[in-house]
Amino acid sequence: MEKKVLIVGISQKQKDFDYSMEELANLAAANNMEVVGELRQNIDKENRATYVGKGKVDEVKGLAEMQEASLVIFNDELSPSQIRNLEEALELDVMDRTGLILAIFANRAKTKEAQLQVEIAKLQYELPRIFGQGEDMDQQSGKGGLSNRGSGEKKIETDRRTIKHQIRHLQKELAMLVDDREVRRRKRKKNEIPVVSLVGYTNAGKSTTMNGLVRAYSETADKQVFEKDMLFATLETSVREIVLPDNKQFLLTDTVGFVSKLPHQLVKAFRSTLEEARDADLLIHVVDYSDPHYKTMMQTTEETLKAVGVEDVPVIYAYNKADLLEDEIYPTQTDNTIIFSAREQPSLEFLTEVIKKELFSGYAKSEFLIPFEDGQVVAYLNNHAKVLETEYLEHGTKIIAEVSPADLQKLKTYQVEK
Repeated sequence: MEKKVLIVGISQKQKDFDYSMEELANLAAANNMEVVGELRQNIDKENRATYVGKGKVDEVKGLAEMQEASLVIFNDELSPSQIRNLEEALELDVMDRTGLILAIFANRAKTKEAQLQVEIAKLQYELPRIFGQGEDMDQQSGKGGLSNRGSGEKKIETDRRTIKHQIRHLQKELAMLVDDREVRRRKRKKNEIPVVSLVGYTNAGKSTTMNGLVRAYSETADKQVFEKDMLFATLETSVREIVLPDNKQFLLTDTVGFVSKLPHQLVKAFRSTLEEARDADLLIHVVDYSDPHYKTMMQTTEETLKAVGVEDVPVIYAYNKADLLEDEIYPTQTDNTIIFSAREQPSLEFLTEVIKKELFSGYAKSEFLIPFEDGQVVAYLNNHAKVLETEYLEHGTKIIAEVSPADLQKLKTYQVEK
């Protein structure tokens, strides 16, 4: 049974406030909650004690009783004292936007690395809220300072130390997994296989794009990533090898999606995962073109990538879900932007051609003469290059093929100079 919740937000002259509230409702739905009411307040600055004004607190309480809501979710990160004051006034559980996103991530994390990342973020979020409870005890006692180090305060200090210890322990465990990821990343670079990284706002269609390309061009077509029309359907970073009909190949990675006001604790915890995009040879920035707020989503994605050091990587902007727009002609390309639908094969083929032009522009047609005793080189070219012509001559096999700059250097001794 879904929990009934109210959502509450203040505009603070915020750009795209309507969309922010709509997104908060979608986040609640993604966490199996039923939004039964919504309240907004148009004020320039939040109330330091209760986020919204006193009159609005009473209004929230009345609506919650009428709609039988058991939880109120606020559209910004609340301070510990605001949460405490609101729970006392409303006599209900209170959650802020950060807490809601953390809860979604905690429910969706499947791999060990994702679970560690989310747990660290949750503990970092909870740490100052333990401190807030300590402040509350001082206020209730009417005393302060060192003379009031009672059992309550000692327990709070113990709890804080415990949480800090947990964070350090989890960070060490995560660091070991990150080291393993780095080893794999360096190995991929050594193999000189280019990497294409899918990035974008949550629910823009990254997983659908990946699955479409995997089905068409991967020997691991059965290894589909989870996709669903919801926010944060998947948190795992997936890597799949794509081998095209002309033997050109690249690795395709899918990263966690972004959202506005993504908690800084999560950005920090997921930094190693997001850095997959930093080392990519090409980014595919997938955009939900059917959403009227797609420009805001693009800005959020770019700001988050910049925050984790993803800069100066070539980008293709892939405007997805064109099939949901009336009279939209697709697939089309203008400069480094394409309009397509990840659900349709012609669009995926179009995207593949755009990726090929960007990734493999350095490939060159070369002629090789390979002695018969070096048959493994012929096999290598057949498996790793686009072979255009093969002819068996008296002194060996003549092959004309399109090869990468790295392979050309590797096979220089067999190259026939023109």
